[in-house]
Amino acid sequence: MPKMKTKRSLAKRVKVTGRGKLKRYKSGHSHLLTSKSKTRKRRLRQSTTVEGRNERRMKKLLPKVGRSK
Repeated sequence: MPKMKTKRSLAKRVKVTGRGKLKRYKSGHSHLLTSKSKTRKRRLRQSTTVEGRNERRMKKLLPKVGRSK
């Protein structure tokens, strides 16, 4: 059976932390910013981790994630 390919679109959007979690950036901070409050825009700048079932699903699309070299 051939090797699994990495889903490149996802690999460009997430990074792997030292503990193997997936780090992502929040959506909604690219345009239409005048209608959003300062607090909301400041929170959108921060990164967060992928949680729960989504993390398991994404790790299947990134076969090389979480494996030691």
